[in-house]
Amino acid sequence: MKLSVLGSGSGGNSVFVQAGNTRILVDAGFSGKSVVERLAVLDIEPESINAIVVTHEHSDHTSGVGIFARRYGTRIYMTDRTRDACAKLFCGTERVIDYSPSRAFTVGDALIEPFLTVHDAADPVGVAIVDQCTGLKLGVATDLGRPTTQIRHALEGCDVLVLEANHDEVMLHMSSYPASVKRRISSSHGHLSNEASARLATELMHPRLAAVILAHLSKQANTESLALEVVGNALKKAGWVGHLEVASQNQPTDLLDVESLRYRSDSNQLTLL
Repeated sequence: MKLSVLGSGSGGNSVFVQAGNTRILVDAGFSGKSVVERLAVLDIEPESINAIVVTHEHSDHTSGVGIFARRYGTRIYMTDRTRDACAKLFCGTERVIDYSPSRAFTVGDALIEPFLTVHDAADPVGVAIVDQCTGLKLGVATDLGRPTTQIRHALEGCDVLVLEANHDEVMLHMSSYPASVKRRISSSHGHLSNEASARLATELMHPRLAAVILAHLSKQANTESLALEVVGNALKKAGWVGHLEVASQNQPTDLLDVESLRYRSDSNQLTLL
C-alpha cells in the first residue's frame, strides 16, 4: 500500500491511495487541473485512477470530482444523500455509484469500509481502506466534530492514520473568524482541535500503527509546529515512535510506502527495547 495526501485544508482536500494494483482518490477538493498537477508531482498519471471515493459534499472535498471523472472516465463512489447535495457538479455522463455508510464495498484490490462521522454535512463519512493483497489498513478521518464509539471502532488496527488536527482552541478564540464560524468550528459537528486529535490518536495507538498524518489544519487558528507539538508529545508520552507529519495545503506529501513505514517503526521499537 502507498499513499500521499495531495493537499489538505479549507482550500481543498484529497488523498491518493494505492492498494495492490488499484488506485483511488479519497475526495478531490481541488480543481481538476490542480488534482492532475499534484498527481504529476508523484509521477502518477490521472488515467490510472480507478475511483474517487467522496466523503461529503463540501466544496473543499468535491470541487474537482465532476470534471476529473468526465475527463478520465473515473468512477465516483458516494452516498445517495451526498450525490443529491452536490448534484450541480454533474452533467449526467459521469459513472456515479452509490454506497451505504454502513456497508463495505470493494474497488479492485481495495476494500473500502465507510463509517459515519459527525459533521455539518448531508451524509458525512470517513473511510478505512484495506489492501486485500497485504492486509494493510489506512484510516482517513477529517471533518470530525467529535470522535464517536463507531469512529473509534472503524479506525482500530490502522497501519496509517490521516487524522484531522484542525485548530488550537486559544488561537481559534483569538482569530478574526466571525463568532458564528468560531461556534461552528468548535461545535460537536465542526472540527477536531489539536488536543482532541491527540486524545483520539493515543486511543487508536497500537503496535502496528506506523504513521500518523495530521490534516485539515486551519490557516488562521493553527500552525504546523503547534499541531506537531501537541499530538507528537501525546503520542511520545504514550510510547509511540512512528512517523508523524503534517499534510500541507499547497503540495502533496511524499508518496509513502506503508510497508517501509512499518519496518522503520518496528526497528525503532526494537531500539527502544
